[in-house]
Amino acid sequence: MQPVSLFDLAAQQARWLSVRQASVAGNIANVNTPGYHATDVEPFEKVLDSKHVAMRSTDPRHISIGAGEAGLAVRTVDKGGTALPSDNSVVMENELMKAGEVRRTFELNTAIVKAFHRMTLMSMKT
Repeated sequence: MQPVSLFDLAAQQARWLSVRQASVAGNIANVNTPGYHATDVEPFEKVLDSKHVAMRSTDPRHISIGAGEAGLAVRTVDKGGTALPSDNSVVMENELMKAGEVRRTFELNTAIVKAFHRMTLMSMKT
C-alpha cells in the first residue's frame, strides 16, 4: 500500500479549491446574464472517495484491485424553481458564501501545510 503524503493531499485540495473558485467567479461574473446556469464542482470528499490507493500484489494468488482516476466534475446547479429577475440560476448571496468558504478552506490548508513543514524541519534538525 502506498503511503498517503500530506503534501500531495494538500496540493490536490489546493487544485480543487482553485477550480471551485474559478467556478464561483464565473457564476458571479454572469449574475445578470439571461439563461446562464450556475456551476459548481463536486465536493472534495467525493473526489477523495473516488480515489483508491493502489495495492501491490506480492503473490500471484492475490486478488488484483484496480485504482481508478477521477477528475473534478463541474456540474450545473438547478435553480430549484426560484424565478430570478435575469432568468438564470445564480443567487449572489450563495456565490458569496461559497467564495468565503473557499477562502477559509484555503487558509486552513495553507496553515496545516505550514505547520507540517515546520514540524518536518524541526525533526531533521535533531
